Amino acid sequence: MTNADIDIIQMIGSAGLMVQFVLFLLLFFSVASWTIIFIKWRTLNRALRESTLFSDYFWKSRDLASVYAKAKQLAGCPVARIFRIGYVELKKLNQPAGGGPMETSRTKATGRSVNATADSVERSLRRAISSETIRMTHMVPFLATTGNITPFIGLFGTVWGIMNSFHMIGLRGSASLAAVAPGISEALVATAAGLATAIPAVIAFNHFMNKIRIIESELVSFSSDFVGIIERDLLTDGQS
Repeated sequence: MTNADIDIIQMIGSAGLMVQFVLFLLLFFSVASWTIIFIKWRTLNRALRESTLFSDYFWKSRDLASVYAKAKQLAGCPVARIFRIGYVELKKLNQPAGGGPMETSRTKATGRSVNATADSVERSLRRAISSETIRMTHMVPFLATTGNITPFIGLFGTVWGIMNSFHMIGLRGSASLAAVAPGISEALVATAAGLATAIPAVIAFNHFMNKIRIIESELVSFSSDFVGIIERDLLTDGQS
């Protein structure tokens, strides 16, 4: 432990109750932010990685049933999750009247028009995309909140500490540097702590939101392609 570390610890210990409360609050925001950063970093990186794997498999495969089986293996993939929802909806719409299982991976529009089937699948995909967007952005706004308010919380602690310092100067009747410096240095720790908490949170928020936009764009693109494939296959089956 360095002398600088000891000095900081001593300054925090000798600070007023309000400044200590501010530092404790900033510590809470910092721990919560770093926990969210770690969780979202793992989740979004896994989502991007598995989305690439699933998209490659989807376009190489000609059998929707095998793609569905592959999608069930990729639990962290948003693209795979919306495919599963779309596939289940498609299978339900084209289920034979007797309720038996579909015998082929290619779907046939039975009792429904091609447009009605495609529209129903498209609606289910839109709902799935909305759910995935909510899932991906969960907890991320807390980082923006941390980045916005923690500098002001730290500044409040600093202002409060400086007010106390000047109050003590008035009581002691001394304005020497030795009397002023300790109290002001203790108060400035709160501002430094606020900035140290806010900067990583803002960087992480911007980074995660950029990744979420990329994944959301992939979801919309895949949804359009999947509906197009369904319409093409239903038209082909209807003409055969």
